[in-house]
Amino acid sequence: MDALIELRGLSKSYGKHQVLKDINLKVAEGEVIVLIGPSGCGKSTLLRCVNGLEEIQGGSVLFRNEDLTRRKTDWRIVRQQIGMVFQSYHLFPHMTVIENIMLGPIQVQKRPKDEVLKQAKSLLERVGLSDKTNAFPRQLSGGQQQRIAIVRALCMNPVLMLFDEVTAALDPEMVKEVLEVMQTLAKENMTMMIVTHEMSFAKAVADRVIFMDAGTICEVGDPKTFFQCPQTPRAQQFLNQFIS
Repeated sequence: MDALIELRGLSKSYGKHQVLKDINLKVAEGEVIVLIGPSGCGKSTLLRCVNGLEEIQGGSVLFRNEDLTRRKTDWRIVRQQIGMVFQSYHLFPHMTVIENIMLGPIQVQKRPKDEVLKQAKSLLERVGLSDKTNAFPRQLSGGQQQRIAIVRALCMNPVLMLFDEVTAALDPEMVKEVLEVMQTLAKENMTMMIVTHEMSFAKAVADRVIFMDAGTICEVGDPKTFFQCPQTPRAQQFLNQFIS
């Protein structure tokens, strides 16, 4: 199967500090990739490079066989197909939930308002927030705001979703409701690249687990094999901290 996203020799540096070192990775359409590893190992930076939010110093990012690292890439168009949800919700505080969701499809994609409104309401119902249409972000819990952020990204009809530690800022009781939305997307064959520290979630949702350390991919495997029998000492050491 052809890769939807392919990283070839991807390298990223901040000054003299190299954050990503010769990353090679293919993600097939419909595949769920979960990236795990210690803080500062380059996971979030990798996602930001895929979405053009970071300038790379070497290698290339291919999306449907098109090299996105070319100078003429129009990232405004690309980001309509590659959605990203961050740790912070980034909702506009002066806009209602429905206004936040509809802004991109109407202003950027120039889609008809009635069409976007219908889709937005349908997505809100799917994530259990149809009663929050006219609420403002300040009236929502963290978990609710993060679900709205996911809906906002989905309303652009992306073919790839990037999730960067989307539960890290949430209270433990709110984590479950956000992860359930992402699990539903996985069941619906949405292509996803997910950075998370939620190991049980990674085990349940991933087609492949990518373990990173010090800017490199140290190990790749299916979740059952990786979590039961990691092949590298560094992965074993990392997973030991989650064993009670």
